[in-house]
Amino acid sequence: MTWVRKSKTKPNGKKPPAEEKKQYLEAEFTKVRVVDFDLKELVILPREIDLNEWLASNTTTFFNLINLQYSTISEFCTGDTCQAMTACNTIYYWYDERGKKTKCTAPQYVDFVMSLVQKLVTDDDIFPTKYGKEFPNAFESLVKKICRYLFHVLAHLFWAHFKETVALDLQGHLNTLYAHFIVFIREFNLVDPKETSPAR
Repeated sequence: MTWVRKSKTKPNGKKPPAEEKKQYLEAEFTKVRVVDFDLKELVILPREIDLNEWLASNTTTFFNLINLQYSTISEFCTGDTCQAMTACNTIYYWYDERGKKTKCTAPQYVDFVMSLVQKLVTDDDIFPTKYGKEFPNAFESLVKKICRYLFHVLAHLFWAHFKETVALDLQGHLNTLYAHFIVFIREFNLVDPKETSPAR
């Protein structure tokens, strides 16, 4: 009955290449953290703080941290190595102000994200810094948009550049940042859970 079993040898007589191990799934790398702390405690809204103030403060911090984390591997993320903005089986497209869908390289996408977020978080009409100045009505939807884009960057870092992150011995920082960010966006329902599925 050997003719019923599928052969592991290709028709040309060669064995298929062994599937490369995914370091971001290996316990020795995923357990590494910078802090051993309950991250949920860091994201819970303090009683004395306004929700929008809390969202603004955390969103700005995550923007800076994700931008910094990306900068550590940016020399490896090029138009040649990352011809599309991907994470697992997902390709992320950029949508311009008019809603036009554009496929771009990962470094272009990250540049679009970081430029947009920088513009938003430094706009005092959107992220007010003066006491008593009101947040805009659409503030929460803007925070959701920012967090969604920042998640795309984190997902790409894990999926496409975890090997480089490990080589730089920065996986603890990436793991901690990722876990902290996920706990934050889940606490305040900022990103649709379906959106975060590529990095599960």
